[in-house]
Amino acid sequence: MLDIAEELHRWVEQGRDFAVATVVAVGGSAPRQPGAALAVDSDGTAIGSVSGGCVEGAVYELCRQALEDGATVLESFGYSDEDAFAVGLTCGGIIDILVTPVRGGVFPAALAAAVSGEAAALARIVTGPEDLLGQALLVRPDGSYEGGLGGHPELDRTAACEARAMLDAGRTGTVEIGADGSRCGQPVTLLVESSVPAPRMIVFGAIDFASALVRVGKFLGYHVTVCDARPVFATKLRFPDADEIVVEWPHRYLESTEVDGRTVLCVLTHDAKFDVPLLEIALRLPVAYVGAMGSRRTHEDRNKRLREVGVTELELARLRSPIGLDLGARTPEETALSIGAEIVANRRGGSGVSLTGAHTPIHHDVPREPAGRIGSVA
Repeated sequence: MLDIAEELHRWVEQGRDFAVATVVAVGGSAPRQPGAALAVDSDGTAIGSVSGGCVEGAVYELCRQALEDGATVLESFGYSDEDAFAVGLTCGGIIDILVTPVRGGVFPAALAAAVSGEAAALARIVTGPEDLLGQALLVRPDGSYEGGLGGHPELDRTAACEARAMLDAGRTGTVEIGADGSRCGQPVTLLVESSVPAPRMIVFGAIDFASALVRVGKFLGYHVTVCDARPVFATKLRFPDADEIVVEWPHRYLESTEVDGRTVLCVLTHDAKFDVPLLEIALRLPVAYVGAMGSRRTHEDRNKRLREVGVTELELARLRSPIGLDLGARTPEETALSIGAEIVANRRGGSGVSLTGAHTPIHHDVPREPAGRIGSVA
């Protein structure tokens, strides 16, 4: 639901009733992951997607029904050999979808948090006792929460702890606990959707390739910073799409700015006086990705200089250089695409090889199996 939070927040402010269908579990080659959502308001307006088109029509009708009767339902959609192109996932996957009418509760607060960039997690019961289905809890980073899951008081406390742990990691997914809050007894499965600030992409080097990479970074959902020591090049006029432009020596800026396990660092300066002190710091930080531009000769010279200042072989192994995947890229836009593709492959565990003729999974994320299924649409 948080994927479409901005538009849903507007619906709340306008006083519109709506129902949200959320993917809560997937199996096989399903096109969307847990948290993907489709919403339908009382006028029949629809936004979002749960399957990329495979079952949208059937889910749309479920949302309309939920608006009429006010009931929360869980449905399973899967591949049908007999009628593959009617209602079903022709890609061969299975998705469980929770359909919830939204008329107050903690949902408006969760949407407001997502729109404002505030960190928060929405935990909803997606399998378990029927009378608890769809009950929700909004959890803050400090562990405080609002709403309730409608069961044993310990259930709220345990769910809040689990949701806070997933929020700390910026993860969306499912977790199973007991209906009484314990790890035993009748199981309850929670879908936890984490709303966290956009991950950071820091691009070092205000060159033409950087301008294209900024656009790709924004497209991929990053908060993009451009850093360069030369004020004549690091300007808003040259990088209108950047969220932030910093005029500073790259290594000094990296020493002072905040990064985390989702941050990606793209070093495009390919100048030793900038690269070496910057990468000496970058390769020791707990970030998701460090890539550096340059020819193979530049790469070998840079590695030699990094070894001379004490960077270890284990630290050097983290460096993606020359940066990007082998797409035969020439232009700044093509190069930015190859860098973006490598960042996605690194994040998702992809190989970067062509899917044609390959026997590798299309989707590398391994979802949790649902604890149980209610209802069935084949």
